[in-house]
Amino acid sequence: MSQSAPRLTHLPADAPAAEIAAVLDRDGALILDEALPVAAADALVAELRPYVEATAPGRDSFTGARTTRTGALVARSPLSRPLVMDARVLALCEAVLKPNCHRFQLHLAQVIRIMPGQTAQAIHRDRWAWGRQMTGIEPQVNTIWALTDFTADNGATQVIPGSQTWPDDRKARPEEIARAEMRKGAVLIYTGTVFHGGGANVLGPGAPDADRWGLNITYSLGWLRQEENMYLSCPPEVARTLEPELAAMLGYAMSNYALGYFTPPLPPGEGPETVPPEWALGTKGADAEGSLGGAALLEQVIARARQKTPGAGAEA
Repeated sequence: MSQSAPRLTHLPADAPAAEIAAVLDRDGALILDEALPVAAADALVAELRPYVEATAPGRDSFTGARTTRTGALVARSPLSRPLVMDARVLALCEAVLKPNCHRFQLHLAQVIRIMPGQTAQAIHRDRWAWGRQMTGIEPQVNTIWALTDFTADNGATQVIPGSQTWPDDRKARPEEIARAEMRKGAVLIYTGTVFHGGGANVLGPGAPDADRWGLNITYSLGWLRQEENMYLSCPPEVARTLEPELAAMLGYAMSNYALGYFTPPLPPGEGPETVPPEWALGTKGADAEGSLGGAALLEQVIARARQKTPGAGAEA
């Protein structure tokens, strides 16, 4: 007797944060239904359509000859910005990422459109973007917001529940693969360690609503290199128009004491040294010009160093 395929857990959009976190910890993935009103999803598609339709498909089997990926969403799409700062998702980032970093950050934001004729993507882990050397911590929380219905026929994401505990070389059997079937407005949430991949779109080109649109918004530990270079996708002249919290999420904020400072390349005596990135947006960001992460954070760093060093006293 054949074994039925596993199913991802669906929770209501207003499920308690603790319940969402527990399912994510157990399965590595889940779906929140009705997380975004259908009208809002349709408005996002209308806003993004000119960019998506102008995007060339992928260049290899992994990126997909019948798949497009459109980025720079924070700069291009005002309607996408509230999703980047969605409180339910950020609460999960606090639970999953914050124990291993001073600040988490936006790793990438893109629209993934899977068109008819696209074959299934290779099953993989997103954390492999940093290689396979980093073990023992979860570096990433991912979301795919359904801007169209996700079905088994139009490319619903393949996910292997529980695979976050597998070794890197473990191969998924067909009966272990779930499909992230969900209605427009739902959101798939999964970790960087769970095995997954884009599904095949087997619909004909003339089928109604044949393209599968997903808004992929991903977060990572603040001390890791972002996959999408946010400082180029959303340069300072655009970032300074954003809410400070969103700009900080892009990376226009210090991570730990000294990560992210810069020196404005001005003539001698015409600018400060070692300022936080908020300075580029017209704000000091920290508590005084010329500081890095601020005096309060520096005191925390010194205090922690003293706690870890027996007999530590005066500063070196």
